[in-house]
Amino acid sequence: MKAISSMATRRVLADLAEAAAAAGLPLLQLESVGGVDAAQRVTAGEPFDLVFLAEDALQRLAAERHVDPASIAPIVLSDVAVGVAARSADAAACSGGTAFTNADELRSALRAAFRIGYSTGPSGLELLRMIDHWGMTDEVSDRLVQARPGVPVARLLADGEVDLGLQQLSELVGQPGVCILGVLPADCAISTVFAGAVATSSNNAARAAEMLAFFRSDLAASIKSLHSFRAP
Repeated sequence: MKAISSMATRRVLADLAEAAAAAGLPLLQLESVGGVDAAQRVTAGEPFDLVFLAEDALQRLAAERHVDPASIAPIVLSDVAVGVAARSADAAACSGGTAFTNADELRSALRAAFRIGYSTGPSGLELLRMIDHWGMTDEVSDRLVQARPGVPVARLLADGEVDLGLQQLSELVGQPGVCILGVLPADCAISTVFAGAVATSSNNAARAAEMLAFFRSDLAASIKSLHSFRAP
């Protein structure tokens, strides 16, 4: 069975696929690429059994009849977190709780940062929309650094390309050279629901649907938590 996903969920999906195989489901050959690239490949007609992307991206693919709309199933919810280079941070700052008290503190951090790293995909777009809503686009646009497709913000931080990075918590956890300050506070939180769907090109739609059901089962919950995702 063949699947494609965005980079944000590659690790958790790999572990979920391993658990599914141990439970007697088919082996899943998973390829993870940038979300935009994944959607383009599905749109171009490349055959897959399952597609895992942000839920809104899957809805667009469903509208174009590339995935079965009735099969779209939320798998995980991902929160955006804030990181800095570990070498520039006090160890006590790496709390992993909430990065700032409120949106005012985030705005201050953005103004103070020399370079601000953000990701491709839905979380990056939402950050740009939020900055624009705050009227800060002109103020910070020349300091925004979008990670190249397939390159995590964590690497930008570790390599010194940026000094403040915002990306899904699951993409920052455990990455070398990164201190995670925490997730964004409630008044400016960015969360993305990643879902799965059966591709209309699948030759085994029934088994693909069984795989999705397993990924949403109680047996999968602990795997999602280990990768710093929440239930949608």
